Amino acid sequence: MQDHFTYDYAIIRVVPKVEREEFVNAGVIVSCATKRFLDARIELDEQRLLAIDSTLDVETVRDHLAVIPMICAGGEQAGAIGQLPHRERFHWLVAPRSTMIQTSRVHTGLCKNPTTLLEHLLDTMVRPSQARPCVVRTE
Repeated sequence: MQDHFTYDYAIIRVVPKVEREEFVNAGVIVSCATKRFLDARIELDEQRLLAIDSTLDVETVRDHLAVIPMICAGGEQAGAIGQLPHRERFHWLVAPRSTMIQTSRVHTGLCKNPTTLLEHLLDTMVRPSQARPCVVRTE
């Protein structure tokens, strides 16, 4: 299985009112140390978020979420955290928090291509499910 690589991922969540523990999945962070891969994608469903809290400052949420992919990319534009090694940046991003932007626990697996995996996780964990028609039988 040399064509498979160990990866870790976490789902990025927005928790508008932490005390209520309601959240909307807003993105994914994937780390694959063997491939030197660390990336995050954000896809915020603002309508779902506003359904939970209509008073939420969505612009502030967008600003906070935008920092995550920058930290993954590293470099000077990502500040002090962006200067850390790849794995340390991942661990910093997924550390437990009680703030509005949180992550799920970290999950581990094997993949061939971390970029493809990232898209798959967005499809299954973040993007809205496709509606299926409801069939009601009357007899």
